[in-house]
Amino acid sequence: MDIYNLTTVTQFILTGLSDLPEVRYPLFVVFAIIYQVTLVGNGAILLAIATEKKLHTPMYYFLVNLSLLDIFCPSATVPKMLENLLTEQQSISFLGCAFQLYFLVALAGTEVFLLTVMAYDRYVAICFPLRYMLIMTKVHCIQLTAGTWAAGFLNSLLHTVSTFRLSFCKSNRVNQYYCDIPPVMALSCSSTYVAEMLVLVVAGILGISASLITFVSYIYIISTILKIQSVEGKHKAFSTCASHLLVVCLFYGTTILTYIRPSSSQHSPVRDRLISMLYGVITPMLNPMIYSLKNVEVKEALRRLLCHRACLQQL
Repeated sequence: MDIYNLTTVTQFILTGLSDLPEVRYPLFVVFAIIYQVTLVGNGAILLAIATEKKLHTPMYYFLVNLSLLDIFCPSATVPKMLENLLTEQQSISFLGCAFQLYFLVALAGTEVFLLTVMAYDRYVAICFPLRYMLIMTKVHCIQLTAGTWAAGFLNSLLHTVSTFRLSFCKSNRVNQYYCDIPPVMALSCSSTYVAEMLVLVVAGILGISASLITFVSYIYIISTILKIQSVEGKHKAFSTCASHLLVVCLFYGTTILTYIRPSSSQHSPVRDRLISMLYGVITPMLNPMIYSLKNVEVKEALRRLLCHRACLQQL
């Protein structure tokens, strides 16, 4: 039941993807399969890079971090969603909601920064190939990666504290299948001005800066590739960044659909929640597929890994 009195909210009700009981179990099966494919796909990328010495380079070091994020991010929301679909218990504790929001925002923010670092890595590799190994040293790569994770989690801590310091004494029904800043903030019965300004200013500055660096990096990359005389050289240079470019477009495209769409009364809550699935569930599943299909080295490493496993099973 919703809570409309002045007592403190101790739990929230997560609105499911559908209230129709006849589609509850089909939805459980579909998203359980998607989640398993996500875990297996990203796990295969991690295993392939770990076992293939040729892939122990800065580019694939960053890809390892991306695969870890693509495992952790849906793991923050999908298991709880599957539990709710299976048991029809849609409640989540106040503390549980805070932790879910914290890790979701932290992991999403870290991915924004990591994609920017990966764009910088491709910029150095293509625009300064002779100095690449001098610039992208092991220590520098670790520093860049540590910086992305630290920035993502510190940024999330700021927003989580500002959101859950609000008073919640109206409805406790979150208009989403997971706890996120906008739907949780909408339930507050106190002023949300400061929290909203923090999201607008801090997240806006960090997000716009990261996207601009990524965009400018690819302008220089494309400009450098177009100056290459041979068709083979252009193809080889572009193939090293094609996978990352697709992942960037997919990530920012689904983020814009989820958070920056123009508001309209014609948008039903169920439709909004289905669109958010693109960002939180579908993208992490597609990323390993993009890298395994578009990247020749990853594709070969996965093929050797599967062949090795098949040979072991025959022994």
